[in-house]
Amino acid sequence: MNHMLQPSPRPARCPGPLNRRSLLTAGAAAFTGLGLADLLRLQARAADSVGNALRGVPLGDAAPAVIFIWMPGGPPHMETFDMKPEAPEDYRGAFRPIKTNVSGIEICEHLPLLAKRADKYTLIRSISHEYADHGGGHKRLMTGRQPKEPTGTNNEHPAVGSIVAKMNERRNLGVPNYVQVVDAGRAQIDTFAMGPAYLGPAYTPFTVGGDPSEPGFTIQNLGLAKEMEERLDDRASLLGGLDRLRRGIDKSGILTAMDSFNERALDLLTSPRARDAFDLTKEDAKLREAYGDHPWGQRAIMARRLVEAGVTFVTVVIENPFCKQVPWIKNGVYNWDSHAVNCHLFDDALVRLPIFDRTIAALIDDLYARGLDKRVMVVVTGEFGRTPRITSQIGTQTGVMQPGRDHWPGAMSVLCFGGGMRTGQVVGATSTKGEYPVDRPLTPNDLWATVFRHLRIDINTSFPDLSGRPMPILPFGAPIKELV
Repeated sequence: MNHMLQPSPRPARCPGPLNRRSLLTAGAAAFTGLGLADLLRLQARAADSVGNALRGVPLGDAAPAVIFIWMPGGPPHMETFDMKPEAPEDYRGAFRPIKTNVSGIEICEHLPLLAKRADKYTLIRSISHEYADHGGGHKRLMTGRQPKEPTGTNNEHPAVGSIVAKMNERRNLGVPNYVQVVDAGRAQIDTFAMGPAYLGPAYTPFTVGGDPSEPGFTIQNLGLAKEMEERLDDRASLLGGLDRLRRGIDKSGILTAMDSFNERALDLLTSPRARDAFDLTKEDAKLREAYGDHPWGQRAIMARRLVEAGVTFVTVVIENPFCKQVPWIKNGVYNWDSHAVNCHLFDDALVRLPIFDRTIAALIDDLYARGLDKRVMVVVTGEFGRTPRITSQIGTQTGVMQPGRDHWPGAMSVLCFGGGMRTGQVVGATSTKGEYPVDRPLTPNDLWATVFRHLRIDINTSFPDLSGRPMPILPFGAPIKELV
């Protein structure tokens, strides 16, 4: 089966990216007592083996940061940011474009809030690659490399987030340097090809799973494992909460008896900065409402809190729009994988696009209002676009004919803002039917080169693979000149 640059065969059902296997993740190992200490030991050993990995990256609160908003399954570019109203009906679809506040830029009618903010972001319409399988597409996007295997999401090379974590491993502000917020049950690093590969498990993200819009939502990993309770032998303090725990430990002098890694692990466990960064109850209720009482919106506001507190790279996964606030529809789909067998393309989009619109618009406003628009860069993308021509098939859930689009890596749209970049523009263009770039063709590597430039990371930096061969963090690509 050819997975490269071909529309995917219409499947009986395409579930989108799946959990391939469960590996050690920072979400599972970090912030759980001794597991975190082991994680820190791994990081320190790796740092010692290559010297100062920071390569001049600033350590303070003002260091640059990235929010990476991931739309797994592949959002349809022709229903969002690259509409073709003059194309034949079986290409252009049911939605129509609307004008934005920038002359000449039009986007989907169901993104009215983003239409009012086009001066504050850039649309890139000409990124493409060759991998039509979810696994190959995820690995191509996440790593900036041609995957050895075009299927599966087990990385052969480290994901960009892991590279950023490696480059910032000596940065310690009392918060994790690399965080992922995602649906419960989707937190394994292989779900979305976010594995660290030869960098090692120390460079997986600290993972926050679940719905932060739920009342009483807590970060499960910001707590102490039972092993740590027994080690500290201070059950009364532990049951009294983290504040009393810190006081109890300080009085007991047990910190002096622990090695430096355990001490640092415990410091992170009880760090007020970490707890505050994840605590959405500290946000103004009106601002939380502006983001939307929905998992996507609350993950986005959490990401803003995290980068404000000093986290360098936050991945926000916006996948399933259906939750307690949004009832499931029979012709909807869990992720953005809008095959006709999975969903009714337009009915499903009518649910998810308004939520997406509100979330991203609120994040734009929030970053600008807080003066973070230069320090924080935001990238919004999936692994590929959708086939320009609409197909119809009997839906697995509905049993009736319905429209959809299949996988299409030949064209995709990416939205970027912040990072001090130039905004209010469109970079590149696709053909009249949305098939391929016809102006300013780019690859995912050009996008990542732009991100690394913002983070002040030298793309010529190399790390040894498992055989000891030096591997550059980005084998090719250049910053997108229209942005920088």
